[in-house]
Amino acid sequence: MHSFNINRRRFMQGASATLALSALGAHGMDLVNPPTPYRVGLIGTGWYGKSDLFRLIQVAPVEVVALCDVDKNMLADAAKLVSQRQKSGKTPLLYGDYRKMLADNKLDIVLIGTPDHWHALQTIDAIKSGANVYVQKPISVDVMEGEAMVAAARKYNKVVQVGTQRKSTPHLIDAKKNIVEAGLLGKIHHVEMCCYYSMRANGNPAVQPVPDFLDYEMWTGPAPLRPYDGIPHVRWWRTFNEYGNGIIGDMCVHMLDTVRWMLKLGWPKRVSSTGGIYVQKDGKSNISDTQSALFEYDDLNCVWQHRSWGTPNNPDYPWSFTIYGDKGTLWGSTMQCDFVPLGDTGPTKGAKIHKDVVYEKEKYPEDLTEPTNPKIELNAAPATRLHMLNFLGAIENGGRPVADIEEGHISTASCILANLSMKLGRPLIYDPIKREVVGDREATALLERPYRTPWKHPHPGRV
Repeated sequence: MHSFNINRRRFMQGASATLALSALGAHGMDLVNPPTPYRVGLIGTGWYGKSDLFRLIQVAPVEVVALCDVDKNMLADAAKLVSQRQKSGKTPLLYGDYRKMLADNKLDIVLIGTPDHWHALQTIDAIKSGANVYVQKPISVDVMEGEAMVAAARKYNKVVQVGTQRKSTPHLIDAKKNIVEAGLLGKIHHVEMCCYYSMRANGNPAVQPVPDFLDYEMWTGPAPLRPYDGIPHVRWWRTFNEYGNGIIGDMCVHMLDTVRWMLKLGWPKRVSSTGGIYVQKDGKSNISDTQSALFEYDDLNCVWQHRSWGTPNNPDYPWSFTIYGDKGTLWGSTMQCDFVPLGDTGPTKGAKIHKDVVYEKEKYPEDLTEPTNPKIELNAAPATRLHMLNFLGAIENGGRPVADIEEGHISTASCILANLSMKLGRPLIYDPIKREVVGDREATALLERPYRTPWKHPHPGRV
């Protein structure tokens, strides 16, 4: 176990230090400086895998000892970048099979940036190897995968942080504390969440030979094997239900998780959803282009809406949440938040509150020249750094991180249940104790998707 020392001097540099330190305080942990670097491995060296790894390198002494990817070109590019970024200058060992990477190296931390259909097996295997895990959202493609991931984390007593870094976004931490918890909204009885980005890839590429640098069989893994029609990364794989859960699984999981965190909500009592492919019918994509979902709590409805066509209902908040109270309204996104009070009474005396995203361009100038494709999300970088520090603090202190795997499971599974409701045409009530959909055998059977041979679906009772 590493023993951390406080290293405040370096962190105090930069204009956002005060707010960032306040955010860290809200997370209940200090800055870290371990006497020996953590041994780190990354599975999935694409866009966000590298982005997560580079944010970790920025905030704590680590030694990236191994990288794994089924794309040899992407792997080689990542290895070069890591050797340039990490303090030792060493080039990590390279692997095409994550199982061999875990077997060959005693890793303290494994970061997982693969497509969603791989998250469960890789997280569970990394935990079993003795590592703590940082896994991207959504954590799974079916509900039972998520149950098994939570069970593995608890059985082996490992920290698993989910990449729902809105919980580590400074302006949203501030809004939670000084608007929601301060009671400025009054009684809260309705939430709306949305995404109106044109983000649904919908082409018709021809089937073609698999290039020699890509192990497409291993890339597919437990998912159905689609005819190869081009490099699946960056956006192409997300347009298929074979590998994920569509826009609701990709984008609603962030906003629902944020709202649940702000309002201290657990599992929804009931989930229902409608939608489908209403407009963008002329391509291979099989995810919905239009979808509404309802997550019901006691005297509170959380409503989701996405469209991958047309215009947003509010151009300032195209991907966002809105919390409605009887004393005011809170709009929130990755970029900003706005509180609008009802009338001129209450603690703010009718004054509106606006907060913007925190950037750290001066403190981390390398963010501006990071040679990744797509480019780094500058607005998310400070949040990811805080998320990594919270993750490391939980490892050191033996506690659970702010985006613990169980919370990530609830948010992910709720979105998966919405898709199942849309498919079946009826509301669903999930019982997390019995791990079944109440009174619905057909829906219960769909909580576990079939795996392609020879991969075996994980089970919470057998991890």
